Amino acid sequence: MSKRILLIDDEEHIRRMVRLTLETAGYEVSEAGDGEAGLAAYGDGTSWDVVLLDQKMPGLDGLEVLRQIKARDAGAPVIMVTAFALIELAVDAMKLGATDFVRKPMTPEIVRGAVTAALQQAAARHPSQPPAPLNAAPAIAASNRPLIETVTLNGFRLLRPSDVGDQTPEQPGERRFIVVSPSGRRQEVIVEINAETVGYVERTTRRRLPPESSFWTVHAENTLAAYLWNERRTPPGGWLQMKDVGRDDLETAARWKDD
Repeated sequence: MSKRILLIDDEEHIRRMVRLTLETAGYEVSEAGDGEAGLAAYGDGTSWDVVLLDQKMPGLDGLEVLRQIKARDAGAPVIMVTAFALIELAVDAMKLGATDFVRKPMTPEIVRGAVTAALQQAAARHPSQPPAPLNAAPAIAASNRPLIETVTLNGFRLLRPSDVGDQTPEQPGERRFIVVSPSGRRQEVIVEINAETVGYVERTTRRRLPPESSFWTVHAENTLAAYLWNERRTPPGGWLQMKDVGRDDLETAARWKDD
């Protein structure tokens, strides 16, 4: 039976493009033009395999719709779609349980890849069990908070070691991640925070964000996710250096607040 996709977006031409893209790939697609209509169509979630959800819509925005969908079905695979892909927005979406985060404009390949990855992730999870610890050790009961992971469009999963109970201290200028390949292979990857990049952000934004800041944790995660998407493999030797900071990153850094 065809997988059923619910598309919630207020832009008719976007809905048309996504519908044609997914129907051509064999999916069954239904549309909603705003958040309220999307929630009404979603119901209790049992009719849908994946939700594609726009962030900026009149009335209820995407984050509020995501919050309400997760209240109805905590395991619902939801892909957030936005033209405003700021780090803060991505973090908020992932904390609320979004499966993936896709930026407009989207190519058909990106849309199909995101849906495929979301379906694979959902299929890999037992409906009544949380994801198994990545080190295959006995279950860790140190924390009851939900697992937050990043899933790239080509199927790599990223976890922070603390999310699976690994409390090994990090160096201030490093961030450690566990990467799970689409085949299930697990590898630790270290992302080095380049001192020149830290200095560049400080000079440009006129504020100090030391390597210990959570901003660099999020940026390191995004850097690694971009590498996995572009290279389709983990970095050689499990090490990657962070260098580039884009305009959107600088805008986020200028107003970043650490907890």
